[in-house]
Amino acid sequence: MEAEFNFFQHWYPLSPVEDLDPKQPTAVTLLGLRLVIWKPKSSETFQVFLDRCPHRLAPLSEGRIDDETGNLMCSYHGWQFDRQGICTHIPQAENPELASKNKKNLCAIALPTRQEQDLLWVWPDAKSSQQATDTPLPLSPQVDASKGFVWFSFVRDLEYDWQTLVENVADPSHVPFSHHGVQGDRKQAKPIAIEIVQSTPNLIEATIEGDLQRTITFEPPCRLEYAFSFNNGSKQLGLITYCIPVSPGKSRIVAHFTRNFAKTLHHLTPRWWDHVSERNLVIDGDMVLLQQQEYFLQQRQSTESWKTAYQLPTSADRLVIEFRNWFDRYCHGQLPWSEVGINVPPTRNINSDREQILDRYKQHTQHCRSCREALLIVQRLQAVLLIYFAITVCAVALLPDGLQLTLGLPLIVTALLGLGAYAWLRFWLRPRFYFVDYIHADR
Repeated sequence: MEAEFNFFQHWYPLSPVEDLDPKQPTAVTLLGLRLVIWKPKSSETFQVFLDRCPHRLAPLSEGRIDDETGNLMCSYHGWQFDRQGICTHIPQAENPELASKNKKNLCAIALPTRQEQDLLWVWPDAKSSQQATDTPLPLSPQVDASKGFVWFSFVRDLEYDWQTLVENVADPSHVPFSHHGVQGDRKQAKPIAIEIVQSTPNLIEATIEGDLQRTITFEPPCRLEYAFSFNNGSKQLGLITYCIPVSPGKSRIVAHFTRNFAKTLHHLTPRWWDHVSERNLVIDGDMVLLQQQEYFLQQRQSTESWKTAYQLPTSADRLVIEFRNWFDRYCHGQLPWSEVGINVPPTRNINSDREQILDRYKQHTQHCRSCREALLIVQRLQAVLLIYFAITVCAVALLPDGLQLTLGLPLIVTALLGLGAYAWLRFWLRPRFYFVDYIHADR
């Protein structure tokens, strides 16, 4: 009998560290568990707790970092917890020693955490902390500045399940079509010969034949990595994705996009521009397809398996087949929602609201520090340009006739240019932080 895969005894990246706010707690969900990320003032690293106060189960993510102690304070009754989860203060206690005498019962549940490769990692099983210490992180060799690599990080919440996300990333043949004009060209599509090099409970490796040296690595449950090399291996390009199971029908992708060439261009390109001009477009192109694909597969799986619901006749589908077989063999084709008290209906309702499906703000912008700050600057620039236009028009109207042409005309020209810039910010750039509909038929 095959050993069952334990999703809770693995490391998961929750977020790029640069996107986390050290001044206030952040809520996040992993495997159906509500977690809170926070940073003690005396610590260089973030901590992760289960998002519930032991007192009355209020969410600690609604709490605050106490100004004096630097500990996490519950906003319901003011209980405080240090970085290990130990309760340090109970305002209602008649006996000041109440907290210290009942450490075991009154503590918040702290989870093992690490910070590596610019990511915050968590081990979601508090009872196996020693195993967490002994288990290496699923790190990529391509996220290494000492080897000449540079990278952008990216995170987005997705409106489909973890298994759908893994299946999608493991399928390179969809790129010329789903991402035509963004990362691919449908006219350049051709057969993709995928060969499975090895397949074990803890690792699946594949190669793609062709001019480029291409390898794909899936290290369950989350790391799915592409490595490309050309010019006899001197130039390397990587896509490192971490596919995070959030809850039924919800997942999160945390990604690094790496390369060891064109580094000057990388440093000149703002991270937020990379997100709004390409990364979110790629996610949008898949999102409108995958949510419905998942719904139809769930309908079919009530009477048949994926093996007959899908038709997978080409070698381009080999890695998808290998993943699905792995999921059946070691996970019984299910994620462990029942272990956290979640009952999953056989078929989840499909969401037809495209603005909700492609809600960039809730899925990405609010999580990404670079995009949040860029959006704030855009909003302020809009206000400045409008004010400048109004003041300039009024000022020119009050100029004497002799200055209307020599001074007034240049001012009006600059005001009109500013109005054009305002229109570009308002109607082109700003929506890209919120919602842009993705119509495949128009591409």
